[in-house]
Amino acid sequence: MLLADSAQVADGKLYILGGGWSVTGPDPVPSAVAVKVGVDAHEFNLEHHWELFLEDADGRLVQFETPEGMQSIEVRGDFSATDPIGVPLGTPVDVPIAVNFGPIPLNPGSRFTWRMVIDGESLPGATASFTTRPLSVE
Repeated sequence: MLLADSAQVADGKLYILGGGWSVTGPDPVPSAVAVKVGVDAHEFNLEHHWELFLEDADGRLVQFETPEGMQSIEVRGDFSATDPIGVPLGTPVDVPIAVNFGPIPLNPGSRFTWRMVIDGESLPGATASFTTRPLSVE
């Protein structure tokens, strides 16, 4: 997982703009989470479900007041991979995922983590943490 200013998937590749940061703000800015999921041959042709959650430093879901009540920032999707043609049998496949967000109003001077869960499991490397700068004191 990689934090970026923006990201997109095209032709099976991740295109990343302003990637690799871990400090942002304090003002809200657009951002993205870019993910490369390795799929082993035994998982080909199976539907996999992913979920992405924004958590605070204590591991609690970050929530915001909306007209429908308190809502957390959660994104979900599905993917599958197939055996690539013309490569040795059993070759793993990378599945790119890009999730873009508009400006998210986060508390300044705080730590946050994006956590991805695939098929109900938190996998190694499936988090990306960042810190918001404190407000300037002048």
